Amino acid sequence: MSYPPQGGYPPYGGQSPQPGYQQPPPGQYPPQQQQGYGPPSGQPQGFGQQPQGYPPQGPPPPHGYPPQGQYNQHQGYPPQQPPYGAPSHSPYPPQQQPYGAPPPHSPYPQQQQQPYGASPQGQYPPQQHQQQHPYGAPPQAPYGAPPPQPYGAPQSMPTPPSPGYDPNRVAQFDATSSADQLRKAMKGFGTDESALVRVLAHMHPEQLPALKSTYQQRHHRSLEDDIKKECSGYFELGLVSILRGPLAQDVWCLNRALKGAGTKESLLDDVLVGRSNADMRAIKTAYQQTYHRSLEGDVRSDLSSKTERLYSMILAANRQEDSAPAYPQQVDADVTELHRATEAKAGTEQLTVCSILSSRSDGQIRVIAQAYESKYRIALEKVILKEFSGHMEDALVRMVRTGADRAMRDAVDLEECMKGPGTKDEMLVWRLVRIHWDRAHVGQVKGAYRVKYGKDLVQRVKGEVSGDYERLMVAMLE
Repeated sequence: MSYPPQGGYPPYGGQSPQPGYQQPPPGQYPPQQQQGYGPPSGQPQGFGQQPQGYPPQGPPPPHGYPPQGQYNQHQGYPPQQPPYGAPSHSPYPPQQQPYGAPPPHSPYPQQQQQPYGASPQGQYPPQQHQQQHPYGAPPQAPYGAPPPQPYGAPQSMPTPPSPGYDPNRVAQFDATSSADQLRKAMKGFGTDESALVRVLAHMHPEQLPALKSTYQQRHHRSLEDDIKKECSGYFELGLVSILRGPLAQDVWCLNRALKGAGTKESLLDDVLVGRSNADMRAIKTAYQQTYHRSLEGDVRSDLSSKTERLYSMILAANRQEDSAPAYPQQVDADVTELHRATEAKAGTEQLTVCSILSSRSDGQIRVIAQAYESKYRIALEKVILKEFSGHMEDALVRMVRTGADRAMRDAVDLEECMKGPGTKDEMLVWRLVRIHWDRAHVGQVKGAYRVKYGKDLVQRVKGEVSGDYERLMVAMLE
């Protein structure tokens, strides 16, 4: 992979990557087709590997470096950085309907795909091109501080909370029909499990408060308690996890990860690593309100040494916002400092690496990883795997993978729950529930799974689970 031309890496939100970049915007896969493409038979693909057969990269698009949005149908799929694995020999397959389109008659609001490089709807305006050193710019800040904004340039806009993480945003809709269907499904002898799946599998998180309150008002019963009485096993676990909503479910998972003997590190990483500042603040507030303890205090008492310091940085919610550009000067400084703290010396300055990766946005981490491999001819992920171990290694690798390709990260996570003898059912339920809230992202994860493993994710899940549990898991993916 060649280092980009002079001028360095373009700003995230400013100019598009130059030819030679090896990484796509995270999680954006072209549509798939039910039959067909994927890797050659019997050849699984590596995490984030590069496919062949797409059109050559042309000049940078005039609208700038893409945020975590959709791929440009006219430019083809940009190349990816392959931390491990061999390149694919097949193009991405098309799908019958656009990613993010909900199933027919779904109560979940339709989400439209945005063109490559466009800002997500309802979030922040596109970032304007920003010069590095315009006349009158303030002096350079110390290393590690956010780079200075050019004179007159707009400030980075905060990333809004994800749906379900702002308690002030509640959908106003008539939940009477849904509440009555749920009560009918559980009333009397026997339970209509299919009706429970049909109503709850695609309920928007901002509709859940109205559904639960309407059920309570009309039937004088707790919906969650009724489901716990009428259902069992992993089917019950899935329905209750959905009913809590994404924020309360994250809080519940954190308590599960931290209580008792030992820490469930993978669950802790799933919930906290790679979160926006707004979501992190919402999680900390909800945890305090639910358990009357601070999340920071519980993490501090459960972890030790430098891993606890890393999580203190993560919980501080001081990351660069998604709209913040990746200034070439800052990227070069980060790359040099990461190398100095790892491969360039005997011993590793672990906290230096933690400080950089925990404070940068996903887009900035992606550009840093590209620049690191261009300069030192080794993937940043491989450096972390070589220099770190244990829980800290897992958390840092997850940061890099989240920045590189969030959908591929989630596809790999789901396969980790299913591979080998036995299924890690609890983790499979929690991860699928967490993914399913964003219908567009579900489509991207399915595409990523097919690219990496050459299989259909829905069929893979069907092969691992059965019964009502299977119906619920499949419904969340379709």
